[in-house]
Amino acid sequence: MAGDAVQGAVPGAEGGLLNGITALARMVRLFGHVMRGLVLIKLQFGGMTQAQRHVAVQAWSLRLFAMIGMQLTVHGEPAAEPALIAANHISWLDIACVHAALPRARFVSKSDVAHWPMIGTLAYGVGTLFIERERKRDALRVVHQVAEALRDGDTVAVFPEGTTGPGPTMLPMHANLLQAAISVGAPVQPVVLRYREPGLGFSVAAQYIGDTTLIQSIWRIASARGLAVEVHFLPLLPTAGMDRRALAEQLREQIQQRLDT
Repeated sequence: MAGDAVQGAVPGAEGGLLNGITALARMVRLFGHVMRGLVLIKLQFGGMTQAQRHVAVQAWSLRLFAMIGMQLTVHGEPAAEPALIAANHISWLDIACVHAALPRARFVSKSDVAHWPMIGTLAYGVGTLFIERERKRDALRVVHQVAEALRDGDTVAVFPEGTTGPGPTMLPMHANLLQAAISVGAPVQPVVLRYREPGLGFSVAAQYIGDTTLIQSIWRIASARGLAVEVHFLPLLPTAGMDRRALAEQLREQIQQRLDT
Protein backbone atom coordinates (compact mmCIF):
# COMPACT_ATOMS: atom_id res chain seq x y z
CA MET A 1 0.00 0.00 0.00
CA ALA A 2 2.77 2.45 0.88
CA GLY A 3 4.57 1.65 -2.36
CA ASP A 4 1.38 2.28 -4.33
CA ALA A 5 0.95 5.67 -2.67
CA VAL A 6 4.49 6.75 -3.52
CA GLN A 7 4.14 5.62 -7.13
CA GLY A 8 0.90 7.54 -7.47
CA ALA A 9 2.50 10.73 -6.17
CA VAL A 10 5.38 10.81 -8.65
CA PRO A 11 3.43 11.62 -11.84
CA GLY A 12 1.64 14.44 -10.06
CA ALA A 13 4.93 15.87 -8.84
CA GLU A 14 6.43 15.65 -12.32
CA GLY A 15 3.31 17.24 -13.76
CA GLY A 16 3.58 20.12 -11.31
CA LEU A 17 7.27 20.56 -12.13
CA LEU A 18 6.64 20.54 -15.86
CA ASN A 19 3.82 23.03 -15.43
CA GLY A 20 6.15 25.27 -13.42
CA ILE A 21 8.82 25.07 -16.12
CA THR A 22 6.25 25.95 -18.78
CA ALA A 23 5.02 28.91 -16.72
CA LEU A 24 8.57 30.15 -16.16
CA ALA A 25 9.36 29.87 -19.86
CA ARG A 26 6.21 31.83 -20.67
CA MET A 27 7.16 34.56 -18.22
CA VAL A 28 10.64 34.85 -19.76
CA ARG A 29 9.11 35.14 -23.23
CA LEU A 30 6.61 37.66 -21.94
CA PHE A 31 9.37 39.80 -20.47
CA GLY A 32 11.20 39.72 -23.80
CA HIS A 33 8.00 40.64 -25.61
CA VAL A 34 7.45 43.63 -23.33
CA MET A 35 11.02 44.75 -23.98
CA ARG A 36 10.45 44.52 -27.73
CA GLY A 37 7.34 46.62 -27.27
CA LEU A 38 9.36 49.27 -25.45
CA VAL A 39 11.92 49.33 -28.26
CA LEU A 40 9.12 49.61 -30.79
CA ILE A 41 7.60 52.61 -29.02
CA LYS A 42 10.87 54.37 -28.20
CA LEU A 43 12.68 53.89 -31.51
CA GLN A 44 10.14 53.16 -34.24
CA PHE A 45 6.78 54.75 -33.40
CA GLY A 46 8.08 58.24 -34.20
CA GLY A 47 8.67 57.31 -37.83
CA MET A 48 5.38 55.46 -38.32
CA THR A 49 2.09 56.66 -39.70
CA GLN A 50 -0.99 56.26 -37.51
CA ALA A 51 -2.11 53.29 -39.61
CA GLN A 52 1.29 51.62 -39.23
CA ARG A 53 1.14 52.11 -35.47
CA HIS A 54 -2.24 50.43 -35.34
CA VAL A 55 -0.91 47.44 -37.28
CA ALA A 56 2.04 47.19 -34.88
CA VAL A 57 -0.19 47.42 -31.79
CA GLN A 58 -2.48 44.69 -33.10
CA ALA A 59 0.41 42.41 -34.03
CA TRP A 60 2.05 42.91 -30.62
CA SER A 61 -1.21 42.09 -28.83
CA LEU A 62 -1.85 38.95 -30.86
CA ARG A 63 1.72 37.79 -30.31
CA LEU A 64 1.25 38.29 -26.57
CA PHE A 65 -1.61 35.77 -26.48
CA ALA A 66 0.39 33.25 -28.50
CA MET A 67 3.26 33.50 -26.02
CA ILE A 68 1.12 32.78 -22.97
CA GLY A 69 -0.86 30.04 -24.69
CA MET A 70 -4.17 31.90 -24.65
CA GLN A 71 -6.83 31.53 -27.33
CA LEU A 72 -8.58 34.72 -28.43
CA THR A 73 -12.01 34.71 -30.09
CA VAL A 74 -13.73 37.88 -31.32
CA HIS A 75 -17.50 38.12 -31.81
CA GLY A 76 -19.29 41.00 -33.51
CA GLU A 77 -17.84 44.00 -35.29
CA PRO A 78 -15.99 46.91 -33.69
CA ALA A 79 -17.33 50.36 -34.54
CA ALA A 80 -16.06 51.76 -37.83
CA GLU A 81 -16.84 55.30 -36.69
CA PRO A 82 -15.40 57.20 -33.71
CA ALA A 83 -17.05 55.77 -30.60
CA LEU A 84 -16.65 55.37 -26.88
CA ILE A 85 -15.93 51.73 -26.07
CA ALA A 86 -17.28 50.66 -22.66
CA ALA A 87 -16.05 47.27 -21.42
CA ASN A 88 -16.21 45.19 -18.28
CA HIS A 89 -12.90 44.92 -16.43
CA ILE A 90 -11.27 41.69 -15.17
CA SER A 91 -7.55 41.67 -15.85
CA TRP A 92 -4.51 43.68 -16.91
CA LEU A 93 -4.88 41.68 -20.14
CA ASP A 94 -8.13 43.48 -21.01
CA ILE A 95 -6.38 46.26 -22.94
CA ALA A 96 -4.49 43.77 -25.10
CA CYS A 97 -7.76 41.90 -25.73
CA VAL A 98 -9.40 45.00 -27.15
CA HIS A 99 -6.26 46.09 -29.02
CA ALA A 100 -6.09 42.70 -30.73
CA ALA A 101 -9.44 43.45 -32.39
CA LEU A 102 -9.51 47.26 -32.31
CA PRO A 103 -5.92 48.56 -32.24
CA ARG A 104 -6.88 52.21 -32.79
CA ALA A 105 -8.63 52.41 -29.40
CA ARG A 106 -7.11 54.82 -26.89
CA PHE A 107 -7.71 53.77 -23.29
CA VAL A 108 -8.48 55.69 -20.15
CA SER A 109 -6.61 54.08 -17.27
CA LYS A 110 -6.03 54.81 -13.61
CA SER A 111 -2.98 56.95 -12.95
CA ASP A 112 -1.25 54.14 -11.02
CA VAL A 113 -0.66 52.28 -14.29
CA ALA A 114 1.50 55.14 -15.57
CA HIS A 115 4.03 54.31 -12.83
CA TRP A 116 4.13 50.54 -13.38
CA PRO A 117 7.60 49.46 -14.60
CA MET A 118 7.61 49.02 -18.40
CA ILE A 119 3.81 48.64 -18.58
CA GLY A 120 3.36 52.35 -17.89
CA THR A 121 5.67 53.24 -20.76
CA LEU A 122 3.78 50.92 -23.11
CA ALA A 123 0.45 52.41 -22.05
CA TYR A 124 1.68 55.97 -22.51
CA GLY A 125 3.17 55.11 -25.89
CA VAL A 126 -0.14 53.90 -27.34
CA GLY A 127 -1.96 57.09 -26.32
CA THR A 128 -3.52 56.11 -22.99
CA LEU A 129 -5.20 58.88 -21.02
CA PHE A 130 -4.58 58.65 -17.28
CA ILE A 131 -7.06 59.59 -14.58
CA GLU A 132 -6.79 60.04 -10.81
CA ARG A 133 -10.18 58.57 -9.91
CA GLU A 134 -10.06 59.83 -6.33
CA ARG A 135 -10.03 63.46 -7.52
CA LYS A 136 -13.33 64.75 -8.93
CA ARG A 137 -11.58 67.63 -10.68
CA ASP A 138 -9.33 65.20 -12.51
CA ALA A 139 -12.34 63.21 -13.69
CA LEU A 140 -13.73 66.40 -15.22
CA ARG A 141 -10.39 67.06 -16.93
CA VAL A 142 -10.37 63.58 -18.47
CA VAL A 143 -14.02 63.92 -19.59
CA HIS A 144 -12.96 66.99 -21.60
CA GLN A 145 -9.95 65.12 -23.00
CA VAL A 146 -12.08 62.15 -24.06
CA ALA A 147 -14.68 64.44 -25.64
CA GLU A 148 -11.95 66.24 -27.58
CA ALA A 149 -10.46 62.94 -28.75
CA LEU A 150 -13.87 61.71 -29.95
CA ARG A 151 -14.46 65.00 -31.72
CA ASP A 152 -11.11 64.61 -33.46
CA GLY A 153 -12.11 61.19 -34.79
CA ASP A 154 -10.47 58.92 -32.20
CA THR A 155 -11.99 55.84 -30.62
CA VAL A 156 -11.62 55.85 -26.84
CA ALA A 157 -12.10 52.85 -24.53
CA VAL A 158 -13.06 53.01 -20.85
CA PHE A 159 -13.79 50.60 -18.01
CA PRO A 160 -16.79 52.24 -16.31
CA GLU A 161 -16.60 49.88 -13.31
CA GLY A 162 -13.43 51.72 -12.33
CA THR A 163 -11.69 48.58 -11.05
CA THR A 164 -11.38 44.90 -11.86
CA GLY A 165 -14.08 42.41 -10.89
CA PRO A 166 -14.24 38.59 -10.70
CA GLY A 167 -15.92 38.18 -14.08
CA PRO A 168 -19.41 36.67 -13.71
CA THR A 169 -21.11 39.76 -12.27
CA MET A 170 -20.65 43.39 -13.23
CA LEU A 171 -19.66 45.85 -10.54
CA PRO A 172 -21.57 49.17 -10.26
CA MET A 173 -20.72 51.51 -13.12
CA HIS A 174 -19.40 55.05 -12.79
CA ALA A 175 -21.15 57.29 -15.29
CA ASN A 176 -18.82 60.31 -15.36
CA LEU A 177 -16.74 59.37 -18.40
CA LEU A 178 -19.85 58.50 -20.40
CA GLN A 179 -20.66 62.19 -20.39
CA ALA A 180 -17.85 62.70 -22.92
CA ALA A 181 -19.74 60.70 -25.57
CA ILE A 182 -23.04 62.40 -24.76
CA SER A 183 -21.55 65.88 -25.01
CA VAL A 184 -20.26 65.30 -28.58
CA GLY A 185 -23.03 62.96 -29.75
CA ALA A 186 -20.71 59.99 -30.22
CA PRO A 187 -22.16 56.48 -29.94
CA VAL A 188 -21.14 54.05 -27.21
CA GLN A 189 -20.27 50.45 -27.99
CA PRO A 190 -20.59 47.91 -25.17
CA VAL A 191 -17.81 45.31 -25.16
CA VAL A 192 -17.94 42.11 -23.14
CA LEU A 193 -14.75 40.35 -22.04
CA ARG A 194 -15.04 36.79 -20.82
CA TYR A 195 -12.11 34.61 -19.77
CA ARG A 196 -12.55 30.84 -19.63
CA GLU A 197 -10.45 27.83 -18.68
CA PRO A 198 -11.23 24.10 -18.89
CA GLY A 199 -14.10 23.17 -16.62
CA LEU A 200 -14.86 26.78 -15.68
CA GLY A 201 -17.29 29.15 -17.38
CA PHE A 202 -15.29 32.05 -15.92
CA SER A 203 -11.55 31.78 -15.45
CA VAL A 204 -10.10 32.08 -11.95
CA ALA A 205 -6.53 32.40 -13.22
CA ALA A 206 -7.35 35.58 -15.14
CA GLN A 207 -8.85 37.38 -12.15
CA TYR A 208 -6.87 40.38 -10.93
CA ILE A 209 -8.71 41.26 -7.76
CA GLY A 210 -8.23 41.75 -4.04
CA ASP A 211 -4.64 41.73 -2.81
CA THR A 212 -3.30 40.00 -5.93
CA THR A 213 -0.08 41.64 -7.14
CA LEU A 214 0.80 42.09 -10.78
CA ILE A 215 3.57 39.47 -10.54
CA GLN A 216 1.20 36.98 -8.90
CA SER A 217 -1.37 37.59 -11.63
CA ILE A 218 1.20 37.10 -14.40
CA TRP A 219 2.35 33.83 -12.81
CA ARG A 220 -1.22 32.50 -12.51
CA ILE A 221 -1.92 33.30 -16.15
CA ALA A 222 1.40 31.82 -17.29
CA SER A 223 0.65 28.66 -15.26
CA ALA A 224 -2.90 28.22 -16.59
CA ARG A 225 -3.69 25.55 -19.15
CA GLY A 226 -6.30 26.04 -21.83
CA LEU A 227 -6.92 29.70 -20.96
CA ALA A 228 -9.15 31.46 -23.48
CA VAL A 229 -10.81 34.84 -23.82
CA GLU A 230 -13.84 35.98 -25.78
CA VAL A 231 -14.30 39.59 -26.88
CA HIS A 232 -17.89 40.46 -27.78
CA PHE A 233 -18.60 43.73 -29.59
CA LEU A 234 -22.29 44.56 -29.06
CA PRO A 235 -24.38 46.94 -31.20
CA LEU A 236 -23.74 50.68 -30.92
CA LEU A 237 -25.88 52.71 -28.55
CA PRO A 238 -26.88 56.25 -29.56
CA THR A 239 -26.27 58.90 -26.90
CA ALA A 240 -28.27 61.88 -28.17
CA GLY A 241 -30.38 63.28 -25.33
CA MET A 242 -29.28 60.56 -22.92
CA ASP A 243 -28.67 61.01 -19.21
CA ARG A 244 -25.29 59.53 -18.29
CA ARG A 245 -26.67 57.54 -15.36
CA ALA A 246 -29.41 56.03 -17.52
CA LEU A 247 -26.80 55.24 -20.16
CA ALA A 248 -24.59 53.56 -17.54
CA GLU A 249 -27.50 51.40 -16.41
CA GLN A 250 -28.32 50.45 -20.01
CA LEU A 251 -24.69 49.48 -20.61
CA ARG A 252 -24.52 47.43 -17.43
CA GLU A 253 -27.70 45.54 -18.32
CA GLN A 254 -26.49 44.70 -21.83
CA ILE A 255 -23.05 43.54 -20.70
CA GLN A 256 -24.48 41.51 -17.81
CA GLN A 257 -27.02 39.89 -20.12
CA ARG A 258 -24.23 38.66 -22.38
CA LEU A 259 -22.22 37.41 -19.40
CA ASP A 260 -25.25 35.43 -18.23
CA THR A 261 -25.57 33.53 -21.53
